[in-house]
Amino acid sequence: QVQLVESGGGLVQPGGSLRLSCSASRSISSFNRMGWYRQALGKERELVADISNGGGTRYVDSVKGRFTISRDWAKNMVYLQMNSLKPEDTALYYCYGRGSVPNNYEYWGQGTQVTVSS
Repeated sequence: QVQLVESGGGLVQPGGSLRLSCSASRSISSFNRMGWYRQALGKERELVADISNGGGTRYVDSVKGRFTISRDWAKNMVYLQMNSLKPEDTALYYCYGRGSVPNNYEYWGQGTQVTVSS
Protein backbone atom coordinates (compact mmCIF):
# COMPACT_ATOMS: atom_id res chain seq x y z
CA GLN A 1 0.00 0.00 0.00
CA VAL A 2 1.26 3.46 -0.83
CA GLN A 3 1.78 5.84 2.06
CA LEU A 4 0.81 9.50 1.81
CA VAL A 5 2.09 11.82 4.53
CA GLU A 6 1.03 15.45 4.83
CA SER A 7 2.99 18.22 6.48
CA GLY A 8 3.06 22.00 6.61
CA GLY A 9 -0.09 22.76 8.52
CA GLY A 10 -0.18 25.10 11.46
CA LEU A 11 -1.54 28.31 12.90
CA VAL A 12 -1.41 31.39 10.72
CA GLN A 13 -2.99 34.84 10.85
CA PRO A 14 -5.54 35.93 8.26
CA GLY A 15 -3.80 37.03 5.10
CA GLY A 16 -0.86 34.76 5.76
CA SER A 17 0.45 31.82 3.75
CA LEU A 18 1.20 28.16 4.24
CA ARG A 19 2.50 25.46 1.96
CA LEU A 20 1.18 21.96 2.51
CA SER A 21 3.29 19.04 1.35
CA CYS A 22 2.27 15.48 0.60
CA SER A 23 5.01 12.87 0.38
CA ALA A 24 4.28 9.60 -1.39
CA SER A 25 6.10 6.36 -0.68
CA ARG A 26 6.25 5.49 -4.36
CA SER A 27 6.24 7.24 -7.71
CA ILE A 28 3.28 9.55 -8.03
CA SER A 29 3.06 8.55 -11.66
CA SER A 30 0.96 5.62 -10.45
CA PHE A 31 -1.90 8.03 -9.68
CA ASN A 32 -4.22 9.42 -12.33
CA ARG A 33 -5.04 12.33 -10.08
CA MET A 34 -3.82 13.67 -6.75
CA GLY A 35 -5.11 16.47 -4.63
CA TRP A 36 -6.35 17.87 -1.37
CA TYR A 37 -9.61 17.63 0.51
CA ARG A 38 -10.47 19.52 3.66
CA GLN A 39 -12.88 18.99 6.51
CA ALA A 40 -13.87 21.93 8.67
CA LEU A 41 -15.79 21.58 11.91
CA GLY A 42 -19.49 21.61 11.19
CA LYS A 43 -18.98 21.37 7.44
CA GLU A 44 -18.91 18.62 4.87
CA ARG A 45 -15.67 17.34 3.45
CA GLU A 46 -14.87 19.12 0.22
CA LEU A 47 -12.38 18.86 -2.59
CA VAL A 48 -10.04 21.84 -2.43
CA ALA A 49 -7.79 21.17 -5.40
CA ASP A 50 -6.48 18.34 -7.50
CA ILE A 51 -4.09 17.76 -10.35
CA SER A 52 -4.27 15.13 -13.07
CA ASN A 53 -1.42 13.01 -14.33
CA GLY A 54 -1.33 15.31 -17.34
CA GLY A 55 -1.07 18.43 -15.20
CA GLY A 56 -4.63 19.69 -15.38
CA THR A 57 -5.86 21.33 -12.20
CA ARG A 58 -9.18 21.98 -10.50
CA TYR A 59 -10.02 24.21 -7.56
CA VAL A 60 -13.06 24.81 -5.45
CA ASP A 61 -14.39 28.29 -6.17
CA SER A 62 -13.62 29.60 -2.70
CA VAL A 63 -9.85 29.13 -3.13
CA LYS A 64 -9.39 30.12 -6.77
CA GLY A 65 -6.72 32.74 -7.11
CA ARG A 66 -5.37 32.03 -3.64
CA PHE A 67 -4.32 28.36 -3.68
CA THR A 68 -2.04 26.58 -6.12
CA ILE A 69 -1.52 22.83 -6.41
CA SER A 70 1.67 21.46 -7.91
CA ARG A 71 3.70 18.27 -8.21
CA ASP A 72 7.36 17.38 -8.05
CA TRP A 73 7.86 14.15 -9.94
CA ALA A 74 11.46 13.69 -8.84
CA LYS A 75 10.61 13.95 -5.15
CA ASN A 76 7.26 12.15 -5.26
CA MET A 77 5.66 15.21 -3.71
CA VAL A 78 2.43 17.14 -4.14
CA TYR A 79 2.09 20.64 -2.75
CA LEU A 80 -0.68 23.06 -1.95
CA GLN A 81 0.47 26.65 -1.72
CA MET A 82 -2.12 28.62 0.23
CA ASN A 83 -1.99 32.41 0.13
CA SER A 84 -4.27 35.11 1.49
CA LEU A 85 -5.63 32.67 4.02
CA LYS A 86 -8.99 33.33 5.59
CA PRO A 87 -10.52 32.04 8.83
CA GLU A 88 -12.94 29.97 6.75
CA ASP A 89 -9.95 28.04 5.39
CA THR A 90 -9.50 26.51 8.83
CA ALA A 91 -9.83 22.75 8.42
CA LEU A 92 -8.08 19.43 8.46
CA TYR A 93 -6.48 19.01 5.05
CA TYR A 94 -6.07 15.55 3.51
CA CYS A 95 -3.87 14.50 0.65
CA TYR A 96 -5.27 11.86 -1.68
CA GLY A 97 -4.31 9.95 -4.77
CA ARG A 98 -6.52 8.10 -7.23
CA GLY A 99 -5.62 5.51 -9.82
CA SER A 100 -7.32 3.03 -12.09
CA VAL A 101 -4.76 0.35 -12.95
CA PRO A 102 -5.44 -2.47 -12.56
CA ASN A 103 -8.61 -1.34 -10.79
CA ASN A 104 -9.93 1.89 -9.34
CA TYR A 105 -8.29 2.77 -6.03
CA GLU A 106 -7.73 5.65 -3.63
CA TYR A 107 -5.16 6.42 -0.97
CA TRP A 108 -5.42 9.02 1.77
CA GLY A 109 -3.05 10.70 4.14
CA GLN A 110 -3.75 11.22 7.83
CA GLY A 111 -4.36 14.94 7.48
CA THR A 112 -2.68 18.13 8.60
CA GLN A 113 -4.46 20.86 10.53
CA VAL A 114 -4.63 24.40 9.18
CA THR A 115 -5.91 27.05 11.54
CA VAL A 116 -6.35 30.65 10.39
CA SER A 117 -6.99 32.98 13.29
CA SER A 118 -5.97 36.38 14.57
